[in-house]
Formats: sequence, C-alpha cells, structure tokens
Amino acid sequence: MGEGEENRKETMAIRVREFDMERDLAAVEELERRCQVGLSGDQADGDDGGPKRCGRRRRKKKGMSLYVEQIGDPFARVRHSPDYVMLVAEYGEEGGAGEAVGVIKACVRTVSRGKTKTKTKTKQQLAKVACLLGLRVSPSHRRLGIATELVKQAEAWCAARGAAHATMATTASNAASLALFAGRFGYAPFRRPVFLGHPVHRHPARVPAAHRVLQLPPPLAAAAYGALLSPAEFVPADLPALLAHKLTLGTYLAVERASPDPSHPPSFALLSVWDATRSLRLRVAGAAPLLRASLAAARALDRHAPWLRVPSLPDVFRPFGTYLLYGLRMSGPDGPALLRSLCRHAHNVARNNPACAVVAADLGPDDPAAAAVPHWPSFSCDEDVWCVKKLGGAADGDGNAGDDDDDWTTAPPADVLFVDPREF
Repeated sequence: MGEGEENRKETMAIRVREFDMERDLAAVEELERRCQVGLSGDQADGDDGGPKRCGRRRRKKKGMSLYVEQIGDPFARVRHSPDYVMLVAEYGEEGGAGEAVGVIKACVRTVSRGKTKTKTKTKQQLAKVACLLGLRVSPSHRRLGIATELVKQAEAWCAARGAAHATMATTASNAASLALFAGRFGYAPFRRPVFLGHPVHRHPARVPAAHRVLQLPPPLAAAAYGALLSPAEFVPADLPALLAHKLTLGTYLAVERASPDPSHPPSFALLSVWDATRSLRLRVAGAAPLLRASLAAARALDRHAPWLRVPSLPDVFRPFGTYLLYGLRMSGPDGPALLRSLCRHAHNVARNNPACAVVAADLGPDDPAAAAVPHWPSFSCDEDVWCVKKLGGAADGDGNAGDDDDDWTTAPPADVLFVDPREF
C-alpha cells in the first residue's frame, strides 16, 4: 500500500444517521440484495473474523441452503412497534458525502418476562426491551468497524427510549455474529427457538370430522391468550393490537365435536395465522439439477392427474412466501391431535394464496406444542440463538450485565416462548 493510499485511508470516516426514504431507499435495497441472509435475517460484518460469504444461511443438506429476501416496506419488521428506527452507515472522506455501506434496524417494545411477582397477587412481570435486527454491511466494506458502530448507535438509541434490555437473533453456526454481539458487546445466548416449516400442497389437508375449528374474534382471542400465556416470555403488551392486525388472518380454536368424557379434562388447541408473504420471500438454493427436475415432474403429474393426489412440492427454487403460525397452545389429552388439526386448517387457508408455499412456526424447544406441529426437516431448523444484554447503568465498562435479580441473562427459561411474527 502506497503512502498516498495510507493517507487517504486515515481521512476516511464512518458516519451513522437515520434512514431517509428518498435519499437511501435505492442504496438499502441494493444492500439487501447483495446480502441475502438466513431466516431471521441478521448478520455480522467481516471485522470479526466471520466468513466472507455474504450473510448467513441455514444448511439443510449438503449443497442446499434456505435464504430470506426482504421485500417492499424497508420498515416492515419494526414498523408495528411503538418506537423504531433504521440507521444507515456512510463511509467516506471527512467532511464529504459518503457511500451508504451499512444498515441496522431497532425497535423498542414492552413484553412479558415470564416471571411472577407475589405481593398481593400473581401477575406477569413486564420489561421494556429493544430488538436489534437486519444488520447489513456491504461485502466490499467489511473489517472497517462499520457493524460495530451501527450496533453502538442502535443500542444508544434504544437506551435513550427506556429499553432495559436489548435482544438479537443469530444462528449457532454464525461465528461472526456471535463474535460481534456475544464477544464484543457482551450479549449472552439465552434462548433457542426451533423453526418448523411445512410445504403447502395443492390438495387440502384432512381435518378429522371429530374436530371442530372455530374462528375467534380478536377480543375473545385476546382474552383466551391472556389466560393461556401466563407465565410466558416475550408476549407483547400490545397483543390485542397484534390479534386485530390486518395481517393476522385469524385466530382459530379447535375442540372436539362430541361431548368430552366427564372423567377427563376438556381438550382444545389455539393458534393465530400471520400473512408474511407481503414482507419477505424465502428461496432454496444449491439443489442438484436432478432434484429440481424430479420435483418439477411431480408437479406436472399432479396438475394433469390430480386424482392421484401426488404431494408435489411447490417450486421452492424461486422466491416464495410463508404464513407464520403464532400463539400455539394446547390443553387436555387430545390437545396434540387438535393442534395438528389446526395446523392442517392453516395449511388449507394458505392454499387460497398462490404466493404462499410454506406454513411455519417458531416455538421454544421445550414447548410441548412443538412436538405436535407437522413439519418437514428440509424446511425446519434448530440453529436459532436468541441473545440478550442488559442496557444502561447496570452494565460494566466491558458491556457485561450485572448479577442482580433483574439480570435476564441468567434467568431460567419460561415454559412458553412467544415469537412475535411482526419481527420475523
């Protein structure tokens, strides 16, 4: 490197500012395109020794990966929170207009901690929590400290709005992301949700005649969840608004048609369906040509001979949408069977949307509902890692949280982990 290039490098600076729709939209869309990432969509830049390959991915089998692509509104994953921001990093010479080379999103919301307090009565403990997501750094500007500066600024923005904790999601195999957040910023891995996906076929899934599926109006659904999600972690304080949101296609209750045996407790199952086809697309890459051809042949056979009911796989090698199931609960001896019927009902709802090719759910690994959800291993993953950090004065100079009773990083997991579909 010559002396002139060294001098120029010393004059370069990183500037972080809020996203401006008119000024930054095209650059951020191009950045998203160059950084296709895994299902929860977060990545770290190459400063931290991570792979140079853009983004992160979930490996299914040798040669195959599942990617996510954000579409439409750049604020889609945070817009529904009371406070949210998108920060853009510019890199250029001091005093001049820089190039947009990085971006991060953040939002602040109030959620349940999954703990109870017993003074006069038992109740959910709430916490104001920040969520950092959508970290992108241009592949040509890695190892310059851009991701570090973006995270610092995002944390400061969230702390100024009263967030007591910050969370982020990555995968166990993403060494770069873990090095940045857990290593440099003191985040502690503390929850491991599982992603369960099932393809949507052309043929309706069978719901047993003995099961009845009812759609609950949002106020009744909110009352039901209020009774069933305590104690639970990350239930949003604005759950009634989520249930009434235009992208929540319905909350469904499954019960038995026949009168239950009086010697057994009644059984039921409950879930809600969120339409994510408008905000993201998934895509399978790296499949062998023979596999692509065989799946295309199965689709062709199914179209021309539907009476054979061939379970042909949708064309997942092109971008496709998904419906997300959330709030999955069940009770009673027949609860698992009723929950499976609800998942089949959600599959049949998804058949009405040509853009939807997969129905999926995120659940805590120890949640009994996880074992009852129909899924295909090729569309499922158990690599997700949620990390948390205590913000503000409780953290020491190295960014590590203290050891007092309010330290969420050391709290045992609650029975239920609620995954908000608005931030998927």
